[in-house]
Amino acid sequence: MLSRIAESLFWIGRYIERSDGTARILDVHLQLLLEDPWIEESIACQSLLHLMGSDVPPDRLLTRKDVLATLAVDRAHPASIAYSVKAARENARRAREIVPTELWECLNTTSARMPRKVASEKTHDFFGWVRERAALAVGIVESGVSRDEAWHFFNLGRSLEQADMTARLLATRSLTETSGPSWTTILRSCGAYESYLRTYRGVPSARNAAEFLLLDRLFPRSIVFSVSRAEQCLREMEPRTDRVGVSDQAQRVLGQIRSQLEYRPIMDILNDLPHQMDIVQEATSTASEAIGERYFPTSTVPTWSGEVS
Repeated sequence: MLSRIAESLFWIGRYIERSDGTARILDVHLQLLLEDPWIEESIACQSLLHLMGSDVPPDRLLTRKDVLATLAVDRAHPASIAYSVKAARENARRAREIVPTELWECLNTTSARMPRKVASEKTHDFFGWVRERAALAVGIVESGVSRDEAWHFFNLGRSLEQADMTARLLATRSLTETSGPSWTTILRSCGAYESYLRTYRGVPSARNAAEFLLLDRLFPRSIVFSVSRAEQCLREMEPRTDRVGVSDQAQRVLGQIRSQLEYRPIMDILNDLPHQMDIVQEATSTASEAIGERYFPTSTVPTWSGEVS
């Protein structure tokens, strides 16, 4: 497969997942600001912008409207939903000869319908619409694309972004000094609440909820599941022939972070959750760069603000 096509498919997967993950994080955070009157809005908004890799004005009071304007509808901001949707559409245009027509139509329509402003009372509906459009795009690929290199590159991008976004969502637990979203809220934002209840059969506790979102091998949005799926995509694209060790840098980085999470006591991770999630984000960024150097050598890998270089 041409590196140009492979790169486009990889970034289509990443940008679709990024729009979905950003919508989930913003939905959780902005709902929290409405429900908890004790949270200092400006500090929480600054924390969220910093978490998403955005520059934070040092001497300006921020509001929910500022967060929406920057991370939801700003078409020029690399961390915004609108930017991700537009970038996914542009990458699909570059790879029209291999992208399914239904996927192109889905991304083109989503980009065309992306609003330039979202009213405060319509934020939840907007984030729901973004999640539905992302789910539609993923469903088209899952149901209508052969399990060949194109599918592997798409899912490789999705998996890396999913691990990164789940790490960012877990980091919202510590957005403010006084409180953060409840574990129930975080589970619901991942679409994990009902799966969690079927697995643990009880009210979410910090230990069990974190364990589920970090380490569960069967839930698609857990970090371990996403990282393992990325490793599997890499193995399928280039089966391992080494007799000793692993020569592929991306596989090595992903294997290391997966092992660190799987073999470390969950309470150790939970007690140092923000730092551990930073490590996960750094690992996904490093793996993405290694994949770019290995499979897209003629192009500059797109990055977004806050991604470790």
